[in-house]
This record gives sequence, structure tokens and C-alpha cells, in this order.
Amino acid sequence: MARPPGLSVRLKLTLSYAGFLMIAGTVLLAVVGLFLLRYVPEDSARAMSGFFPSRSDLLEAFAPRAAMAVAFLLVVGLAGGWILAGWMLAPLSRITDATRRAADGSLSHRIGLEGRGDEFRELADAFDAMLARLEAHAAEQQRFAANASHELRTPLAITQTLLDVARNDPNRDANELVERLRFVNTRAIDLTEALLLLSRADQRAFAPEPVDLSLVAEEATETLHAFAGKRGVTIETAADAAPAIGSHALLLQMATNLIHNAVVHNLPEHGTVWVTTTATPECVVLTVENTGEALSPQLVSTLVEPFQRGANRIRTDDAGVGLGLAIVKSVTEAHGGALTLTPRACGGLCVAVQLPAAPPAPATRSEPRRAPGIHTA
Repeated sequence: MARPPGLSVRLKLTLSYAGFLMIAGTVLLAVVGLFLLRYVPEDSARAMSGFFPSRSDLLEAFAPRAAMAVAFLLVVGLAGGWILAGWMLAPLSRITDATRRAADGSLSHRIGLEGRGDEFRELADAFDAMLARLEAHAAEQQRFAANASHELRTPLAITQTLLDVARNDPNRDANELVERLRFVNTRAIDLTEALLLLSRADQRAFAPEPVDLSLVAEEATETLHAFAGKRGVTIETAADAAPAIGSHALLLQMATNLIHNAVVHNLPEHGTVWVTTTATPECVVLTVENTGEALSPQLVSTLVEPFQRGANRIRTDDAGVGLGLAIVKSVTEAHGGALTLTPRACGGLCVAVQLPAAPPAPATRSEPRRAPGIHTA
């Protein structure tokens, strides 16, 4: 935004320092002058011992020197104020330079202001922290864009290969080609929808509404009941009322992703998934645990990254597109919550989603709730 040029802050501070010093000096000289005039007679008197000056004599001698003192204070105030203002504003110049470099696209530099804590130090530290977050976010977005491009290119390349093979082999079974193209196209659609959902969660493009996280967890469990049964996985639920504020659709997708992930990455047979919700006056928690192979903390720390499925985890056609936990993380952060992943000592994973609790509402007739249950194959 263009603005007309004005005085610099350094010049304003210099004039302020000099003006204050002149006012203080003038007041001091005036007080001294009045004090002297109080004890000096109006007319001079001559005596044998000497000459006693009058007030006019004192004013004649004092006024020029007072003016010289004020002029000296003006010079000292301007020079000293200019130096002092420059010294005080030096950190601000470093912050301004860093801001310009950040505006030009450089996020790797830091101000690194030394010295004890003051307002400038707090501002510099806050700016450095912001640069660090922006740099990490930019790097994450670059990795995400590269991974998304790779993942989207794969089904397109497979489709192109299938079409080339079909063109060179007219006798190839058309039904088989159509079925394989349908499968590849479905995977591409799933990936695109997951990317759109992830973008929607990141942008927080939803209208908040009251949501009971326990009912959301039960709905997701019911949706995946048949899927879990096919894989021989038991889903045990213990859902206490957990009122929150957010998007029902996004929270349902979050719970569905968690339970689907727990079912897919489970034991080959006789696996178990535990889904629980708890509530306190401050927060509500959705916890999904599952049996499975032992996971290292290093591997678990990477699972929330987009397209990170884990090299040692079970990979099947139902393993998704690699955005399940990334969507969970984005939905959780969009609702002001926290996501925690912890490897279980006996194998498997424990995922806890903590969201702010909804404020207490006036007492109303509660909706009938289903008792906690166990869903088995």
C-alpha cells in the first residue's frame, strides 16, 4: 500500500529526545534564575566593601549564558538523540531486513537477536519461530506436491499401458481390459477425493456444529462392520458421550479412516480393534487401538505424513491411497485438537484424537443411545 513519505522513526525519536532535553534544561535554568533573583535587591547598592548587583545586573549577566546553555543542550540533544535512537532501533533494522528477505521467498535465514529479553527480542524470537513454521510447511507442501504428482501419474501411466497393449493386441479379452481400467480409475478417483478432503480440512472450510464424537465413532464402526468381518477382525466399542464442536462429515471421515486403518493393518487373523470415547469438562478423546505387528517409534512418527504407509506394514488392495492418517491429522488440527500415535508394546498401534469439548448446553431431552457393544465376524 503506497503511502506519502514521512519522517523516519529515528528522526522522530531524535527530535523527541532533543526537545525533552531542552525543556528540562530550560525549566532548570528558569528555576535557578528565579532562585537567584529572589535574594537580589531591585536596585544596586554601593558600599565600602564592594558592589552588590541588582536584579537587572543579574539578568544581564545570566540571560546570555542561559541561552548559550540551551543552545548547547540542543546540539547535545540532537547528536546524542540521533546516536541513541540508532542504537535503540538497530534490532528493528535487522528485523526489517529479515522481513524483506522472507517476502522475497527466503525462509531459511533467522534473525538470531542476542541480548537479554525485551520487546525487540520477543518480536525477533516470534518472527524466527514463524519463519521456522513457514519453512517446515513449505517443505511439507513441496513433498506433498511431489508425492501427489507421483501417485496421480501412476494410474495414468497404467491406463496408458493397458490401452497401448489393447491397441497392439486386438484379440485381447475386452472384459478383462475394462475391469482393469475400472479398477485403476477407481483408485485414481479415491486418491483425488482424498486430496480434496485433505485440502478442505487444511483450509477449515466447514461450518462448526455440535457433534457427539461417540455417535460418530459408532457410525463409523457400523459402516466398517462388514469389512472387518471379511478380515476376521473384532471391533470392540466403549463409547461414552463426547460432545464436541466441528464438522460432522469431517469427523466421521476421521473416525472412518482411523478404524479402517486399524482393521487393514492388523493381524492376518483373529485381530482386534478397540474404539473408545471419553470426555472431560475440557476435552473429548477418541482412541482407536489395534493388534498387529510390532512398530518402532521411528516408523510411527512418519505415518501421519502424506503417502507414508510404512515399509513394514501389511499392504493389500484395501490399504488405501496413503492419505488416511494425513487426513486424520489435518481434520484434528482443523478442529483445534491434538493427534497422538503410540506403538503398543504387544504389537499394533494406539491412536488418540483429543478435541476441545463443547460448552455446556441447556438441559434437553437426550437422544436414545445404543449400548457399547462388540462387532465380530
